[in-house]
Amino acid sequence: MQRRREREGPRPQKSVAATKLFVLDTNVLMHDPTSLFRFEEHDVFLPMVTLEELDDHKKGMSEVARNARQASRFLDEIVSQGGDIEKGYSLKTRGGQEAGGSLFLQTHSVSVEIPESVASQKADNVILGVAMHLKQKYPKREVVLVSKDINMRIKAHAIGIPAEDYFNDKVLEDTDLLYTGILQLPEDFWDKHGKDVESWQEHGRTLYRVKGPLVPSLLVNEFVFHEGDRPFLAIVKELRGKTAVLQTLKDFSHHKNNVWGITARNREQNFALNLLMDPEVDFVTLLGQAGSGKTLLTLAAGLMQTLDFKVYSEIIMTRVTVPVGEDIGFLPGTEEEKMTPWMGALEDNLDVLMRTDDEAGDWGRAATADLIRNRIKVKSLNFMRGRTFINKYLIIDEAQNLTPKQMKTLITRAGPGTKVVCLGNIAQIDTPYLTEGSSGMTYVVDRFKGWSHSGHVTLMRGERSRLADHASEIL
Repeated sequence: MQRRREREGPRPQKSVAATKLFVLDTNVLMHDPTSLFRFEEHDVFLPMVTLEELDDHKKGMSEVARNARQASRFLDEIVSQGGDIEKGYSLKTRGGQEAGGSLFLQTHSVSVEIPESVASQKADNVILGVAMHLKQKYPKREVVLVSKDINMRIKAHAIGIPAEDYFNDKVLEDTDLLYTGILQLPEDFWDKHGKDVESWQEHGRTLYRVKGPLVPSLLVNEFVFHEGDRPFLAIVKELRGKTAVLQTLKDFSHHKNNVWGITARNREQNFALNLLMDPEVDFVTLLGQAGSGKTLLTLAAGLMQTLDFKVYSEIIMTRVTVPVGEDIGFLPGTEEEKMTPWMGALEDNLDVLMRTDDEAGDWGRAATADLIRNRIKVKSLNFMRGRTFINKYLIIDEAQNLTPKQMKTLITRAGPGTKVVCLGNIAQIDTPYLTEGSSGMTYVVDRFKGWSHSGHVTLMRGERSRLADHASEIL
C-alpha cells in the first residue's frame, strides 16, 4: 500500500522484483498531483492515454484543471532532468518528498488481447491493456493499477490485474480511530496515579500533578473524566515526560455559569464550552451528529465574548455552499444576501438565543436582535483568499464538506486575537469527492491534536428533540 511512511531512518535497498510497479490512472493525478512522489521505493508507470487525458482536462479554473496543470509541471521537471527513457527517470528530484523509485512512460504501442467483455478503445480499457501487457512482460514483478474509479478497479479485478484505490489522501483508514478529545479514566486511576500527587489552586480551579502508566498516552487539552460517587472532570494542561498536570473544569451546566442564557445539557457540551470560552485556545473543532448543539454553543460563546466581554470585535460565519438536492440557480443581491439561504442554521439558533431574556419585552428583544445582527457577518468561502481577520470570532460551519486544502486556506486567514471554530458532522458529507477519511475536518482534527492552543470535542448525544434523536438512530 502506498501510505505515507513514518520516518524510520535509511531504508534497505530492495531488489527490482521486490519493488512494485504502479500503473496510474488519470484520476489519481487529477486528484493529487504529488501522487507521483508518494509511492516510496516503488516504480510508477504512466500510459500515454493518461497524458492525453491530462491534456484534455488542463483548461479552465476548476480544481481538476489546476491539478492537471500541476501534474504536467511535475512531469516536465522529472523528464527534463535527463536520463534514459527506457531505464526510467528518477523520482528523487523533489526535495521534500520521500520517493526512491523511477518514473516510466509508455514508449511503445501495446498489442494485448483484452477479454472481449471489456474490449473497446475507451481510455480506461487502453490503460487496462497497458497494465496487462506489463504483467506479461514482467512476470516476476507485482504490477498494480491505482485508480480512484471504482468501476475501473472492478474491471481490473475481472481480468486478473491487482488494483487498489489511492490511499495517500486519507488521513485515517478508519474514522472510528479519529481522536475524540475525551478519555474515560479507568476505575483504578487514583490508585495507580495518586501516589506523590501535588495539588494547588489557580484562578479558582484546582490543578493536580500526576505520574503513572496512563500519562504517556495523554495529549495536551484532552478532556479526562471519571464517573462514580465523586465524578471528576478535568483537562490535561501540560505534559512533561512522565508527569501530567490536570486542571478541573468550570461547570457550565450550572445556571450561574450560563453562556448567553445557555447551559450545558451533558458532559460533552460542558467540555465544548470550556474550550469555546477559553481565551488561550485559538482553534476549536466540534464534531457531532445533528442536534448535538454544535452551532448553538458556538454562537452563544461568540456572542458573550463579543458583546459582553469585548474580546472579539465581531463574529464571522462561513460555510461551503453544497446543495443537498438540485441547485436553485443564481441568487440575487449582495454577498451577504446570496449567503442568507445557506444560513438557516444561523437564523434558527439566533431565535433560540434571543428568546433567553424574558424580562426585556418585545422592544428590548427587537433592540437585542438588531445589535446581534450588526455584530454577525456572513461571508462566502469564495472571497477568503488574501484576507486577514484580526480580533474576530470565525465560525466555519459544515466543515466536513471542505477539502484539506480549503481548510488550510481558511485557518491561515486568522490574524492576532482571532479564534477559529470548525463545526461538522463527518457522517453528513455532501461533496461528491470527499469521504470521511479524506475530509478536511478529519485532517485538522488529526493534525491539531496535542497543540496547547487548540482543542477538540466529539459531541455524542443529540439534544434537539426526542424525534430528531430517534431519527438519527433508526434511519
